[in-house]
Amino acid sequence: MIAPIEKEQIKADGFDEAIIGQEYNDGRYVYSIEGILEILMIRDDMTMEDAMEFFSFNIGGAYVGEMTPLYIWTGDTQ
Repeated sequence: MIAPIEKEQIKADGFDEAIIGQEYNDGRYVYSIEGILEILMIRDDMTMEDAMEFFSFNIGGAYVGEMTPLYIWTGDTQ
């Protein structure tokens, strides 16, 4: 039986397609960094370098409380 999540999860706006799961203990969303970079390059017409810089400063480095999403490198490069 899965325990109910007691706190509201936080999403990174506009990156639902990059969600790969939820953290076991508290239910935080887990995102593929590669997926986020791909979205930035396609949707926002960024170069890989620009997407990585944007991710680093605006998404991956942002702390928005204890339910801040997790971002992982998956090794999935399509």
